[in-house]
This record gives sequence, structure tokens and C-alpha cells, in this order.
Amino acid sequence: MFLEIPVNLQDNLGWIEVITGSMFSGKTEELIRRLKRAQIAKQKVEIFKPAVDDRYDKSKVVSHDANAIPSRVVRNAREILESVDLKNTQVIGIDEAQFFDDEIVNVCNELANNGMRVIVAGLDMDYRGKPFGPMPYLMAVAEYVTKVHAICVETGNLAHYSYRKTADDDLIVVGEKDVYVPLSRAAFVKRMKLKK
Repeated sequence: MFLEIPVNLQDNLGWIEVITGSMFSGKTEELIRRLKRAQIAKQKVEIFKPAVDDRYDKSKVVSHDANAIPSRVVRNAREILESVDLKNTQVIGIDEAQFFDDEIVNVCNELANNGMRVIVAGLDMDYRGKPFGPMPYLMAVAEYVTKVHAICVETGNLAHYSYRKTADDDLIVVGEKDVYVPLSRAAFVKRMKLKK
């Protein structure tokens, strides 16, 4: 379980938290939970999502359980930095970080170095079971990493993989349960062997 850390008032430094795991593991749900707690504490919160993610709503971060929080839609990581009120914002939320360019790592570091708590959610692996975009780098620079798990639809064990059911081989295919299922290592390896 993640415990919020009080702001270091002496040094006025922020930090980076990464929430990661497979699809249907509750990453966005946990992101929304942390951001709403910050809002309850009357902290100035700004939330961002990539333009490519328009599954549930074009301008809100929405979990699979339909919890939602307003956000700003950006086309690239640098746009986040250009949009943030650096003097007044205390907490930054970023969803679906795997869809951003590699500059997201520098942006998150710069925000944290300016005293902000930066909470980032994203898939750790793509549909092939490979590290996804900038996520490994974000996990490396983050002070806190929370890995959440879905339940495998075949074995009932913890799921670590987001298996794509369709034949599409593009790296980015935004979809839901019609396209992806969470699988354990054993179920994922079995299905990947059958695909070959």
C-alpha cells in the first residue's frame, strides 16, 4: 500500500510517483484516488492525459469503473510543462504515460525539481510483453513505484500482461475488453506460442 509522504518544506522539493501494471489492474483508479485526496487537502492539482486516449471521454481521465476526474488533453510531454502554473501548483497527475514521447521523463523531473508531487500512471509493458515507451525510465527516476495487478482471466492468478486478442500489430491500439485481456505469465506465454 502506498502512503502519502508529507511535502519537504525545508528544501521545497517534490517527487515522482509511478503507478504501473497491466490493463485492468486499477492504475487509473489509484491515480484518481490519490488526486482526489490531494484536492480534499485543498492542494492545487493539475491533471493531464494524452490526446490519443479518448476511450471514455475526450477531456476527463476515466477509470474502467467509470470514476472520472477533469483533465487537460495534450499532444506531447512538453505541452504539460508549458501548461502548468509552476508557482501555484502542488500536485500533477498524468495518465497513460506510456503514450507520451520520451520527453515525459525530463518533464516529470523538472516538475518534481520545482517542488511538485508528480503522480504518473501507465502500462509497464506493451501487448508483446516488452517495456512500454518511457515507462521504464519513469520507474527508474521515480522515488515511489506502485505496481498493481489485474486478475488473469484464464488462471485466476495475478495478471502481469496485457494480451491483445486481435491480429493488429501496431504498437498503439487503444481498446478495452474487446481488444485486451489481462493474463498471468503462464497464460501469456501459452497464448504467444499459439500465435506463432
